[in-house]
Amino acid sequence: MNFDELKLFLDEKFEEYNHHRFIETDPIQIPHQFTSKEDIEIIGFLIATIAWGNRKSILKSSEKMVNYLEGEPYNFILNHTENDLKKIEGCVHRTFNSEDLIYFIKSLQNIYKNRGGLEKIFSTHKNESNTFYAIERFRKVFFEILPLQRTQKHVSSPLKNSSSKRINMYLRWMVRKDNKGVDFGLWQSISPSQLMCPLDIHSGNTARTLKLLNRNQNDWKSVVELTNNLKKFDKDDPVKYDYSLFGLGVFENFVNKFK
Repeated sequence: MNFDELKLFLDEKFEEYNHHRFIETDPIQIPHQFTSKEDIEIIGFLIATIAWGNRKSILKSSEKMVNYLEGEPYNFILNHTENDLKKIEGCVHRTFNSEDLIYFIKSLQNIYKNRGGLEKIFSTHKNESNTFYAIERFRKVFFEILPLQRTQKHVSSPLKNSSSKRINMYLRWMVRKDNKGVDFGLWQSISPSQLMCPLDIHSGNTARTLKLLNRNQNDWKSVVELTNNLKKFDKDDPVKYDYSLFGLGVFENFVNKFK
């Protein structure tokens, strides 16, 4: 495909998958159960953190977390007691266990009581072309209260060349707003043009098949390469094509059609 054909193809797939029915099978359905900004951004962050593996398993674990937070994420974060935390036991989702969730709860309490909330921590500077430094600043604040060594692996670092797929997905949820009913568009402090494309095995393999990505690794360098290529199609909202790449990979088995 030439440039115009590829843009038309990606735009068509974006329109197909950026649709309210997408919510029905995606972890984003959990924050869509809430209405207040704080509830959405808190539970969204927690759900994005465990969004790896089987989707049904992710949804089951997500409901477990909602129950631990007594159905009121913001209120629980601000006002929980030590007895409330004692009710959180065992595995939450795969390698994310009760110790990790309890740390996340305590750190989020610190962020909302002392640091102005999640949006303020993630805010980008005007001279920053992407969210690299915003994510690193967030990690520094998130782990400022006596972090557990085991818990740090659950918040990825682009500085360590991680693709930071789940954080980039979370930021897409919070920042993009196109009235399609999927992404929330709650945050004004980050521009959609600064977002980086969430990169996993599905979107990565699809991107390579479409010649949008040359690197073999799914790392931050690949995220930069892919996002820069997507900006050629829409410089103001490049990560909208995450829907195209992910949909083609997960729902259409696109890569295997070319083998």
